[in-house]
Amino acid sequence: MTVRPLRLLGDPVLRTACDPVTKFDDALAQLVQDLLDTVREPGRAGLAAPQIGVGLAVFSYFVDDQLGYLINPEITEQRGEQDGPEGCLSIPGVTALRARAAVAVAQGVDLDQRPVLVTGTGELARALQHETDHLRGELYIDALTGRERRSVLRQIREQQASRPARPPP
Repeated sequence: MTVRPLRLLGDPVLRTACDPVTKFDDALAQLVQDLLDTVREPGRAGLAAPQIGVGLAVFSYFVDDQLGYLINPEITEQRGEQDGPEGCLSIPGVTALRARAAVAVAQGVDLDQRPVLVTGTGELARALQHETDHLRGELYIDALTGRERRSVLRQIREQQASRPARPPP
């Protein structure tokens, strides 16, 4: 079991669109296993490859005991709307109210390149949308506006100000 360290806000890999997976090999199988192992940690609902420093279009999810992954995913359908709190492992300790589709359908492939279709409602719908955004280099805070955006940016500034300075290299 390999739980990989998380990349945090400020790391350029989080703001870079991922490359589609074209090579289905042992290295990809290991990446998928690492994503599954890492998302199983308590309090986690989803994890995209960039969050562990890999610029490939893969994510894992673990919601309501439903564990899975998608390679080269796309959101193919969205219906309804839900408002609710959202956070991100790469921006620890910060949450905001964020509107998302109430139902999301994601399509991708598995390690054997077989088509996979995942339909999510509630938290799973939110996770599918959130992780797919990561693969485009987008963070959930990017779509926030008004008071929610100001609150999140203030929380981030306060966290950064309270961190000890890094020694020069």
